[in-house]
Amino acid sequence: MTIAASQTSTDVALPLPGPTDRAALQFGDIRLAVVRDYSSIETDWRRLEGREWNSLNQGLDWCRTWAETQKADMATVTGSIGSRVVLILPFEISRERLGRVARLPGGRFNNINTGLFDEELTQPNTEELQRFKASLAKTLHGLADLIVIDEVPLQWKGISHPLAALASIENQNHSFQLPLLGTMEATLSQVNAKTRRKKFRAQVRRLEAIGGFDYVVATEANEQHDLLDRFFVQKGTRLKAFGLPDVFAPQETQAFLHRLLDAPERGTDRALAMHAIRLKGEHEGHLAAITGLSRQGGHVLCQFSSIDESIGADASPGELLFWLVIENSIENGAGLFDFGIGDQPYKRSWCSQETVLHDMLLPLTLKGSLLAFRHLAATRAKTMIKRNPRLYTLAQSLRSKLG
Repeated sequence: MTIAASQTSTDVALPLPGPTDRAALQFGDIRLAVVRDYSSIETDWRRLEGREWNSLNQGLDWCRTWAETQKADMATVTGSIGSRVVLILPFEISRERLGRVARLPGGRFNNINTGLFDEELTQPNTEELQRFKASLAKTLHGLADLIVIDEVPLQWKGISHPLAALASIENQNHSFQLPLLGTMEATLSQVNAKTRRKKFRAQVRRLEAIGGFDYVVATEANEQHDLLDRFFVQKGTRLKAFGLPDVFAPQETQAFLHRLLDAPERGTDRALAMHAIRLKGEHEGHLAAITGLSRQGGHVLCQFSSIDESIGADASPGELLFWLVIENSIENGAGLFDFGIGDQPYKRSWCSQETVLHDMLLPLTLKGSLLAFRHLAATRAKTMIKRNPRLYTLAQSLRSKLG
């Protein structure tokens, strides 16, 4: 397979748009508070999550569903200027061996984190940012020992993150995106278009030779939930075959994803939607590939995917499904297809944009300093391993043997 060279995103960092009355939404005027009752800020949360720059992983449906299914202890930090909420940082307080950590809810199922910021909020200067840092520490004092805001892009969609200067370390993982340019032909021009088209035609022919297939875009609730259950089985079987732990196996994880399917549609926005390739003919009903997608504005994010290569493996059904969901996203007016976090050859073959992510660590106590040191050491070790092919292969082998 020809792998298209991926390039690190070189978007020019632009300041956040300023308001008509700039004095009203100066970053330095923010006052922080902790909110426990989501309903009291739901209107403001919905307004902020509707801004395309803000991550869907900090959307209300995502965070509330996570909190309810995980029985998480939530402490949501709001920032207000006067009566207007201009930022929301939802935190889950988890107890670890060395102390309590405040993290964005969703854990390993988040792909990109920004927090929620008002589009009219000005960028902070150094003094304002330091005051904000001290205020955040004071706001969560007694609730947590360490604040972790991880997997943050310092530049995202052409805008600098307001808290970029608080970055502590580069995350060991990057995320990968493909801009959608209005047509499939224009979109493919960013990668190896000729190879992609040739491969697509071969995949379709191979599946047609064994009876054909349907591209399933699930719309009915029962079909959505059935596909998700089939995904859990399919993914679990494949992970077991590789000797890897099944992160989707816990009941609370499955409940979280099922509940996301039931979240109401908001225009084109979807918390989670299921797509699949289902074979016809002799292998009627066999699901060759399944994926779950989220959408916010023009941003489509692949949350997870799986394949069953027991039939039609030579057709690479997973790759074929990505072609179909990308084409569908273009037809439905999306502007960016996001393959999510983690470096894989198939992502690099599709993507022209690679986004570097960072972690922000803010210790609040001595315990928090120890926790931060452990986090930094673990991240450096993971980064070293992932960037050394021999070490990474060895680590994967050991992980497989340990199950």
